[in-house]
Amino acid sequence: MFKAIVLEETDGKVEAALQELEDSRLPGFAGEGGVTVAIEYTTLNYKDGMVLNGIGRLVRAYPHVPGIDFAGTVEASDHPDYAPGDRVILTGWRVGESTWGGHAQKARVKGDWLVPLPEAMVNDVSVVHIEAFYKRLDAAGTLPVSIGGDHSITYPIFRAIAAERPIGMVHIDAHTDTWDEFLGSKFTHGAPFRRAVEDGLLDPKRTVQIGIRGAQNTDEGWTFSLDSGMRVIFMEEFTRIGVDAVIAEARRVVGDGPVYVSFDVDGLDPVYAPGTGTPEIGGLTTIEAQALIRGLRGLDLVGGDVVEVAPPFDPSGNTALVGATLMYEILCVLAEPVAARRKGG
Repeated sequence: MFKAIVLEETDGKVEAALQELEDSRLPGFAGEGGVTVAIEYTTLNYKDGMVLNGIGRLVRAYPHVPGIDFAGTVEASDHPDYAPGDRVILTGWRVGESTWGGHAQKARVKGDWLVPLPEAMVNDVSVVHIEAFYKRLDAAGTLPVSIGGDHSITYPIFRAIAAERPIGMVHIDAHTDTWDEFLGSKFTHGAPFRRAVEDGLLDPKRTVQIGIRGAQNTDEGWTFSLDSGMRVIFMEEFTRIGVDAVIAEARRVVGDGPVYVSFDVDGLDPVYAPGTGTPEIGGLTTIEAQALIRGLRGLDLVGGDVVEVAPPFDPSGNTALVGATLMYEILCVLAEPVAARRKGG
């Protein structure tokens, strides 16, 4: 048995309802390389929207399960390229018109319509690959400056550069990124610093989070941050005390030990950086962001990143410019510790 959103047509009107179905209801592809997939993610395509709203005659037969695109794990396969346990993506070929789709716990489609899910899109596998790459950089004495990508990249970077001792952090963001599990994964862009604290990589008492705000936050994140000892500067406090006082507080918190700078562009107000996945109004200005980074000059910086830049969300191109400029600012404040290390070596 499996659950699915099923469309039924009665007198020309289409209605949707959640139903529990027998596996025998799945489409059959006898001798044609059918693959049964346990669905983990799916989306609403414009065709799905048209069907659900009774626009056009895209669906050729009812009852029907919508869902043009999906990703999941193979349960059973008659196709030579796929075996149980393989992670796959379906990109919509004929699904949503003549074949049941992905708004269900499982689907059965032709294997030729599937593509393997790249390892870069599997969170726990990505963590291993990113950590291995940054370990090579760390072994070479490199101070890494990275650009995301979402904020989940910072956790495996920490696994590489903070394996021998915990580090501090100046974190500029609208969100604390200290939530726990999301959509079955503990390695999402909402959890990197919770994982880093749990693993002893990040010293919460030498961590300051700046610019926190917004309706997409929950108290789970800031409760963990505060309870673990992080200094959380909500945007209201930032506005009240001003950028110079925030810089002084950040320097007090991180002290003289090794410290990492992580800048999520949604820390900025979306008037400056709309091209990001979780924008929050009421954020930093670009000149405040530049001042914050420049105010870190002289600290024992061991790396930095700029993350969550999504150029397709900003046709103007301004977010990409802002992200590149922030990266330049971080490179500048990192130049002095790099020079000092070379001189000392």
